[in-house]
Amino acid sequence: MKELTKAEEQVMQVIWKIGQGFANEIMAAFPEPKPAYNTVLTTIKILETKGFVKHETFCRSHRYQAVISKEEYSKQFMGSVVARYFNNSYLDLVSAFAKKENLNLEELESLKKLIDEAIDNEKNKKE
Repeated sequence: MKELTKAEEQVMQVIWKIGQGFANEIMAAFPEPKPAYNTVLTTIKILETKGFVKHETFCRSHRYQAVISKEEYSKQFMGSVVARYFNNSYLDLVSAFAKKENLNLEELESLKKLIDEAIDNEKNKKE
């Protein structure tokens, strides 16, 4: 799966948020300042070419929807980040966040809770 550019990701975020929509609905869902209408249409066409978006035709209008879910893309993208920046190790990724100076105690405790839950889930799978 190809990675999205910043502009493509912004359009996809809107499409994921609204589920499906015509170009004017997609534009309306953008936060201010909104990009140019033609820029959004061009980006949607690129996303269709890349296989992220498909459309249905109604008269002369197209209704767009995501082909790939946000969760599916996030999982793939995170795997790519972990491979490139953390030696393909999720342990290195979590360690980098845990050592980050601006994590407060509440965030560290939440992270620990998530890890403890993951450990319990793995133990239950083996039983």
